[in-house]
Amino acid sequence: MGHPTIYPTGTTVYLPNKAWSGYTIFQAADTGALLIDMNGREVRLWKGLRGFPNKLFPGGYVLGSTAERDPKYGFQDEANLVQVDWDGNVVWKFDHYEWIEDPGHSGEWMARQHHDYQREGSSVGYYAPNQEPKIDSGNTLILAHKNVNRPEISNNELLDDTIIEVDYEGNIVWEWAVSDHFDELGFDEEAKQAIYKDPNTRGFGEHAGDWMHINSVSVLGPNKHYDAGDQRFHPDNIIWDARESNIIAIIDKTSGKIVWQLGPNYDTEETKHIGWIIGQHHAHLVPKGLPGEGNILIFDNGGWGGYGRPGTVSSDGLKVARRDYSRVLEINPVTLEIEWQYTPTEAGFVAPLDSYRFYSPYISSAQRLPNGNTLITEGADGRIFEVTRDHELVWEYISPYKNKRNANMVYRAYRVPYEWVPQLELPVQTEIAPISVADFRLPGAAPRGAAVTVVIEGAVSYDDGAFCVATTDESLLKDADVAE
Repeated sequence: MGHPTIYPTGTTVYLPNKAWSGYTIFQAADTGALLIDMNGREVRLWKGLRGFPNKLFPGGYVLGSTAERDPKYGFQDEANLVQVDWDGNVVWKFDHYEWIEDPGHSGEWMARQHHDYQREGSSVGYYAPNQEPKIDSGNTLILAHKNVNRPEISNNELLDDTIIEVDYEGNIVWEWAVSDHFDELGFDEEAKQAIYKDPNTRGFGEHAGDWMHINSVSVLGPNKHYDAGDQRFHPDNIIWDARESNIIAIIDKTSGKIVWQLGPNYDTEETKHIGWIIGQHHAHLVPKGLPGEGNILIFDNGGWGGYGRPGTVSSDGLKVARRDYSRVLEINPVTLEIEWQYTPTEAGFVAPLDSYRFYSPYISSAQRLPNGNTLITEGADGRIFEVTRDHELVWEYISPYKNKRNANMVYRAYRVPYEWVPQLELPVQTEIAPISVADFRLPGAAPRGAAVTVVIEGAVSYDDGAFCVATTDESLLKDADVAE
């Protein structure tokens, strides 16, 4: 996507009477866990605390990790998962999943945590009525890695995704591995052949195949579907999504079997109205008590993902589905109807010509807020913003922090209520109205408006002119004409 060279950072829009105000926590690139208020004031930085992601719990506790595994030998492995207090003291730690002896490093226990985790008491790790993550007890669900050899899947070593549950003392009390359920994933024969030849091997670590790349995991929690008798949605069941396979699934906690699934194919009669979900992140069930409860909220990245028949898009059958814009989808998991969405069209762009203006092909997330608004992390360009049900932008923040690759990426941000941080006085909330970009100028730049205007007699133009490429609206009109 295109970027200007000069643009404002920090909070750029804030409408206090329409936003759900609180603190927002995210991982500032190459800096640490950063807590900001609605006006972008940096009220607390836990410098050096890594976040994959960072989460803030009641009482000002923050979760993250203190170290990563050397990427020469591992891929996106965090050495541990820790909980620190307001002053940065480690009050809980887990690292005893695998003993690692990498060349040039002392042997140590590592969690190999990546992408997500949930503490008992909160199904999704963000605020919901009648839910609070436990701060000094409870089990923790952790998404982790394990290297395995599964010749029935591929003759390459696999970087497998596992979900483990550990008690507060660090004992592993439950474990699930996605490779154990290969036959349940719904891959067709062409996809299986592509995975067998190359399960998305990467140039990191030992070049194992990151074949699924699960990037979110949470429990369902109490919900209306289970209350209505649908056993697939038992509160203890677990939902996850995998970006490389375009799959979203729910597993039965007791048996481990997949009991509900979207993908990997979206050309079926049941799913073609949704369109292809590609490379998605942060799929979770909206918790009970929040608007849209029981629906699945997804940041549908677009970009590239999936396995299948080789063709013009993919010569090797990897990343066969592609789209150059993102969507946030809220889907009823029973009817599969889209209950709400935020796409480039709702953002006010001409689709598909300007759809790239809402586009994060990796990372990113969406959180449902108590007033019905949605907090969206458009992670690739460090943009965190809040929109109403009617798609009005009521808060926007651009991260000023960049990593060594000149990217201000934000993996995932969370909004928490003020009362979760009793150490701080309530901040002053100052409105920041959207500016007119057309008239915004830097010092020394000339204002808009021609010094001399010459009117050309007889000039004619229309509002609805044709573009070189058909817009979505034009395509819909064509389809309607054909139907008639």
